[in-house]
Amino acid sequence: MSSINKCKNCEKSFDESFDYCPYCGQEAADNLTFGVLFSNTIGNYFSIDARFFRSFIPLMTKPGVLARRFVDGKRLSYLHPAQFYLFISVVFFFMFSFSIRKADNKFTQTLKKGFSKERVVDSLQAQKDSMALELAKKTLKDNQVFTRMSDKDLKTIDSVISATQNGPSVDFSFKRDLLDSLITINATQAEKLKAMGLKEDAGAITRKFYMQILKFYERQGGGILKTLYDTIPITMFLMLPLFAFLLKLFYWYRGTFAHHMVFSFYFFTFLFTTFCFLILANAVVEIPTWIEVLVFLSFVVYLMLAFRNFYKSSWIASFLKSSTIIFIYTIFIVPMAFSGIIMVSIMLY
Repeated sequence: MSSINKCKNCEKSFDESFDYCPYCGQEAADNLTFGVLFSNTIGNYFSIDARFFRSFIPLMTKPGVLARRFVDGKRLSYLHPAQFYLFISVVFFFMFSFSIRKADNKFTQTLKKGFSKERVVDSLQAQKDSMALELAKKTLKDNQVFTRMSDKDLKTIDSVISATQNGPSVDFSFKRDLLDSLITINATQAEKLKAMGLKEDAGAITRKFYMQILKFYERQGGGILKTLYDTIPITMFLMLPLFAFLLKLFYWYRGTFAHHMVFSFYFFTFLFTTFCFLILANAVVEIPTWIEVLVFLSFVVYLMLAFRNFYKSSWIASFLKSSTIIFIYTIFIVPMAFSGIIMVSIMLY
């Protein structure tokens, strides 16, 4: 007589000869180990199986065909577009992070040199201006006979020059020197912000902006590229619906918005995959600029072929629409997104 097992998930009984529960599908043994935990995580979220390779080859060699097959109902045979995009984007940003670290270190060192150089230049300029004013006073006094200036006139000029030298300055170098002094003595943040020119009645956004600029100055720009990099993945994901919206405008009757999102997911997956290959190639040998330009131009060709295969449009329509969409996206949406990345990076720095 066979024994009965009880499923830990649905709590239903079944024959112990079954490896999986016939009601909910959970494994009968259910031995949760460290290896099982992470293998399940990778399997569930990245699905590195035969579907990945069945999806990867058409994505790279047959533009638009994979998206067309998925929309037409062949979905179990291929990797889900959102899942595919997630996996490739994680790989890309992981590879890209190494380049960002090097660039961030170089950028930080450049900023520090820039801060030090500006301080030296400002100091020398102040000494130079002071010497020039003293020379001007001496010249006027030595040539009093020729200029016919009275002692009273010279005294007036001397007082003006002295006021210029010793009076309160309003230029950035003076505020920076004051700010440096406050930072050295560990002054309060309010005192530092006041030295930067922040008014007491400033709004919350303005105050936050000044605080971030102060943090940037105190750190001498260290880590700003890292913060910028951290905001890019979210921004890129938010740019997907905008691209799909453009597709909807140009192909209003050729599918629902969900269909355009499928196309966008696969197209951006292709872009990230190409960038991964570029990063790997650059790690081996430095790629000439003209080759990189050709690669970016190939995106337009890929998009045109994808329109042809996915939307079944003519060659002329595919060329015109792909060129127009790339133009609009590059000229308007990408700069807006880049500006947003910079602002968000400053606020999160």
